[in-house]
Amino acid sequence: MKNRTILFSLLIGTSLFADVKKGEDVYKANCAICHTIDGRGGLGPDFNMVSYKRTKEEIASYAKDPYSLSEKFGYSANAMPTLPLTNQEFKDVADYVSSLVKFKVWMKKRKDIKKELVKVDNNSSKLSS
Repeated sequence: MKNRTILFSLLIGTSLFADVKKGEDVYKANCAICHTIDGRGGLGPDFNMVSYKRTKEEIASYAKDPYSLSEKFGYSANAMPTLPLTNQEFKDVADYVSSLVKFKVWMKKRKDIKKELVKVDNNSSKLSS
């Protein structure tokens, strides 16, 4: 009985959370036509940049209702359609987009390096004056 309870709890618990693999499938079926993940460009922003700038919650909310957040995110126009996905599919695709962390880590390191270079440059110009 205890094993059944644990198994049942795990099944329910996992269905409440997003799934990266399912999100990738949703991306390929619904998003890939406009959004790339390899920096090649497209009608919409590359999802690596989206993952860098947005939280999972923002990604899911925007995908669910793009018109409600386009102004907040600074977009002057919005060409993204409202997609006929389930709430779980929105969570899954947001989890997939957010999982593109290698790019996030690389961008953050790059940003930190630029800050350090500016500090070094500013300090050296003060010393040479």
